[in-house]
Amino acid sequence: MPTFETILYDVADGIATITLNRPDKLNAFTGQMMVDMIAAFDAIDADDAVRVAIVTGAGRGFCAGADLSAGGSTFDRTGPQDPSREEGRVGDVLRDGGGRLTLRIFECLKPVIAACNGPAVGVGITMQLAMDIRLASTEARYGFVFARRGLNPEAASSWFLPHLVGPQTALEWCFTGRVFPASEAKEKGLVRSLHAPDELLPAARALAREIADNTSPVSVAITRQLIWRMTGAAHPMDAHMADSRGIQKRGAQADVREGVNSFLEKRPPNYPDKVSKDLPEIWDHWTAPTFR
Repeated sequence: MPTFETILYDVADGIATITLNRPDKLNAFTGQMMVDMIAAFDAIDADDAVRVAIVTGAGRGFCAGADLSAGGSTFDRTGPQDPSREEGRVGDVLRDGGGRLTLRIFECLKPVIAACNGPAVGVGITMQLAMDIRLASTEARYGFVFARRGLNPEAASSWFLPHLVGPQTALEWCFTGRVFPASEAKEKGLVRSLHAPDELLPAARALAREIADNTSPVSVAITRQLIWRMTGAAHPMDAHMADSRGIQKRGAQADVREGVNSFLEKRPPNYPDKVSKDLPEIWDHWTAPTFR
């Protein structure tokens, strides 16, 4: 089991739980937290025993955004940078740490559930946009506060957010930078459901359990890639090319025989295929862009 400085990582019964763990700072985001979270998602993808991931926060907050302890120079990239940020340098541009994290989540092969237990502002909410399903405590609050700090949206949120809630709502939230309640997030489609604080994690685990107990992990991995990648596709033909390859290749694998036979025999399935070795290549026509 990997160890981390700023998060807790636990795997139990096929569910990995990442807990942001700087509760005295409302889990404020640092370069080290970015490194830890990316490494945690690497561990999740590498472990066939992990079927679903849940991300939550320790204490009363999910994440208060970037750690502002450096004051007005927090976002100044002209001086010396810490190693985690320097690793993201491409030419004369330092890649945004939140974006490095959300792009890693985007590439994850397992479903990712956000269990937002409290305030989530700045990168605290933009990191959740790349997660698949967002559940919230009734105590949660959200804020895309960048314009109130003299910044622009980050973590690739200008791509994720309009896809989730539409341009009008995305622009209002980012223009005003106001903090809004979980009820508004639910009304606008940012979160799936609201829960009493002590019922949030049980609800997230119940959803994770439904996925883990009933579905093929390889099929879920393909599905996650199809839905996210096709969100930005120019034409449905892109989806048709990918899912045709998927149906053809998966049809010859053991999971499909098990899925059909377990259904006909009215028994729980026991899928043998593994994401680590049986995930078929269906993206002959698709290339991920590089930072430039």
